[in-house]
Amino acid sequence: MKVGIVIPCRNEEKYIGKCLDSIVKQTAVGNEILVYVCDGKSDDHTEEIVKKYSEKHPSITLIINENRTTPFALNLGIKKALKEGCDLVIILGAHAELYSDYVEKCVRLIMEKQDVSCVGGVLENEYENNISETIGLAMSSPFGVGNAHFRTGARDGYVDTVAFGAYKKEVFGQIGFFDEELVRNQDDEFNFRLLKSGGKIFLSKQIRCKYFVRASFKKLFKQYMQYGYWKVYVGKKHKSITTIRQLIPLLFVLYLFFGAVMSLAIPKFWILYVAGLLVYKLAAVYFASKVLRTSGQLFSILQVFVTLHFSYGLGYLRGIVDFLVVGKNIKKEEEITR
Repeated sequence: MKVGIVIPCRNEEKYIGKCLDSIVKQTAVGNEILVYVCDGKSDDHTEEIVKKYSEKHPSITLIINENRTTPFALNLGIKKALKEGCDLVIILGAHAELYSDYVEKCVRLIMEKQDVSCVGGVLENEYENNISETIGLAMSSPFGVGNAHFRTGARDGYVDTVAFGAYKKEVFGQIGFFDEELVRNQDDEFNFRLLKSGGKIFLSKQIRCKYFVRASFKKLFKQYMQYGYWKVYVGKKHKSITTIRQLIPLLFVLYLFFGAVMSLAIPKFWILYVAGLLVYKLAAVYFASKVLRTSGQLFSILQVFVTLHFSYGLGYLRGIVDFLVVGKNIKKEEEITR
């Protein structure tokens, strides 16, 4: 089987070499692997690094993404892969490192399960410092990310989305390509269309890769605020809520805002308000204790939980105002946000 791996990136000089090394070392016996790195005109040495790899390994192709956004990069790479006869297309991030049997296991699973359109695996977090470790630990908890099984590794089975999925070539003929209007959530939206068309996505805990976690609360806040914001646009476009779990952070933010207002207006209401916050805190402490490695990480993991929930919920609320109330038009953002 011919497998295409598409990597959208911009300013990833720190990670792209490790990512490509992991692909070169794949044990995909009997399978041909072609790699398409779609660079959004990086300001650092990413492009130079990829060029050196492509000179040494003809299977690696550098594609310049003039538009710079993630969905454009994905579509450029996918179309190139299909044109060159790839039967399976894997979407990968520059922050990822594949285990040597990743492609081999994806191919085997997609061939075993004839009813499946896409397969994927579990992310194993890699940490650069104490901050990235606590962020990664919090994101491996269902309290932090809900039933996102590709992060928690809870079970094998059919799911609504995966990270770094391997798609049969027929999928793109059936539902098209990634939505180029979306700065974030393009993979969730694509998988939603796939499921809506009757396709199935299967997650296997045997398929694993390493992922280098963001090492900044500021970057995490921005990332999840964008997730929440663009989720509203996806819902508006499809006239549907893609997953129930997306509403929980919104309810959390509304509780914080309206609970505070009600406590000021009705003095006795603060008892109920504080009780609700206490329940949240106790639940957060319980789930944090399940994933922490040292007792000193407890407070930091709690901070990550609050950051994840508040930023996503705030972004979702802003999206409701912009897309549903005001009717804002989409503005193209010239940045790779994957």
